[in-house]
Amino acid sequence: MKLLTRSEEYILLAVFKLGEDAYSIPIREKLIEITGKNWSLGAIYMPLERLEKRRLITSHFSESTPERGGRHKRIYSLTEAGKESLREIYTVQQTIWQGVPQLIFGAA
Repeated sequence: MKLLTRSEEYILLAVFKLGEDAYSIPIREKLIEITGKNWSLGAIYMPLERLEKRRLITSHFSESTPERGGRHKRIYSLTEAGKESLREIYTVQQTIWQGVPQLIFGAA
């Protein structure tokens, strides 16, 4: 298993949560919502390219829309490998955080 970077993990989660609406602007907005931090579009495009090269996501172009001046949107979606990667990282995180409730709840 090749672990994801934190930004790749967040981007995969955003793509999963957005479903059919997973293109650059909503992905950026979801990341800001999830992390509370500002994300530039450049910080999103590079991990998206890596994730697509690793076949964890796929993309396709939508139909053109008048709102976008006739331009297409690149829509992203998770592959089965992407879903499996998220399951693996979730398991790793649960395992690594196990036994550390004092950090979460402030107990010594």
